Amino acid sequence: MELVTQDDFFRFLNENTSVTIENVKVDIGKPWHITSFTPPKDYVVEEFTIWSFPNRGDWATHSGKYRGNWSPYIPRNLITKYSKPGETVLDQMCGSGTTLVECKLLNRNGIGVDINRDAIMLTLDRLRFDYNPLDSAHQSKIQTYVGDARNLDKIADDSIDLVTTHPPYAWIIPYSKRRIPGDISAARKLPEFLKAIRKVAGESYRVLKSGHYCAILIGDTRKGRHYIPISIGVLQAFLSVGFVLKEDIVKVQHKTKTTRERWRGHKYDFYKIAHEHLYVFRKPETDENTTPLKYSKAWWSTPS
Repeated sequence: MELVTQDDFFRFLNENTSVTIENVKVDIGKPWHITSFTPPKDYVVEEFTIWSFPNRGDWATHSGKYRGNWSPYIPRNLITKYSKPGETVLDQMCGSGTTLVECKLLNRNGIGVDINRDAIMLTLDRLRFDYNPLDSAHQSKIQTYVGDARNLDKIADDSIDLVTTHPPYAWIIPYSKRRIPGDISAARKLPEFLKAIRKVAGESYRVLKSGHYCAILIGDTRKGRHYIPISIGVLQAFLSVGFVLKEDIVKVQHKTKTTRERWRGHKYDFYKIAHEHLYVFRKPETDENTTPLKYSKAWWSTPS
């Protein structure tokens, strides 16, 4: 992990006015004209396991200019439910920094990691605003790193209060076009992707405090007109390192695009995928008896 600061960002701006994520050019360094630091007035916290956000959310510096970044409503709900002001939230595949912007707005410390330096520069651009919560004297501390989610070497064991992240969906969106060694989105085969995700799960477990939560948003795909349940492999990976499953939230997808295969016509012999899984895992307390939770763990590998 390599720390990247705002000073590094401003030096980057001396030679760059944009970054490219996948095939999308995103301008950076321009003044922000923020009209609201909060969601719309009709926003309410989620209570059920079906989440649907027809409007992605554009308060503060949030912007969904490229595919695959998640709605700020998701980290906002997770942060407010599973952490407290002053605690530390980790997003080890932070992309454009949506989670970290919410950390700043919600008075949490944030650590963002991404293997793509351009993504970190975009994150630092999104964090380039002043905000002081009126109900707290605590000033959130945000740190950003270029690094691999499989090796969080600058983060101590049992030091994170909440992990919340949105990994790439296997090979579906190749964010760096295979230019960056180790980019998980460049995995060509599902077993390769899931092997990497298991290492991500192990590091998430290591850095998270006992009794605390780790949330992962993951989607599925289709190939040859048949369903590929990527989410099940991710679920197994996180349970296999010791997590227990707290929630399986179904997040409705809006404005969905076709998968990598081009389907001809308007009638198909399958249903278009319009949902993702938001898994919330818990790291058991030290010496906790999890036997009553045996079917929320990796029960398939446990002797009967």
